[in-house]
Amino acid sequence: MPSVEIVDLNNAVVGSLELADAVFAAPVNEDLLYEAVRHSQAAHRSGTAKTKTRHEVSGSGKKLWRQKGTGRARMGSIRSPLWRHGGTTHGPQPRDYSYKLPRKMLLGALRSALSAKLRDGEIKVVQDFSVADHKTKTMRTILDGLHAPKTVLLVDNSENHNLALGSRNLPGVKLVSTRDVNVYDLLGHAGLLLSEGAARKLSEALAK
Repeated sequence: MPSVEIVDLNNAVVGSLELADAVFAAPVNEDLLYEAVRHSQAAHRSGTAKTKTRHEVSGSGKKLWRQKGTGRARMGSIRSPLWRHGGTTHGPQPRDYSYKLPRKMLLGALRSALSAKLRDGEIKVVQDFSVADHKTKTMRTILDGLHAPKTVLLVDNSENHNLALGSRNLPGVKLVSTRDVNVYDLLGHAGLLLSEGAARKLSEALAK
């Protein structure tokens, strides 16, 4: 089992924690990671791109000239897609880009991402995020003391009001609960700070 040090908010080692092999020492499957990131990005797409069809563009519906006898090609409407300022044929319409990814693939990708983080030394386990107050400056001092990189993902499984308020205005810092941990956030942040409780919960839940 991989073992990590547990530190306090002053970055002093106060213990160690053994993590599940199936979660933090799993083979890193890059194909699964790609699919999980693609799935997450698709769900976040707004899907609001839209073009107007011939029924929606402005213009008269009157037939421009008689059907026969003019020597010109027949034409029924100035809003035809063949004409300038006419409607668009087969253009994009508002849609939902999200799709379902099998649960086993999502869990496998999550194990791969956590294993890659631990392999690269980007995981640090904090004994407890007991922040004295909700000030952003206090949180910045704590992160600097923990030698956190510019982008860091904080994971805590408790309702910590001071932590939520102190970290929300820091650029590159994101706080999530254990149930909201996803591959996109893990790969999008250079560091991962886990509370001891969150690390234990992830190790137990994902090992099943």
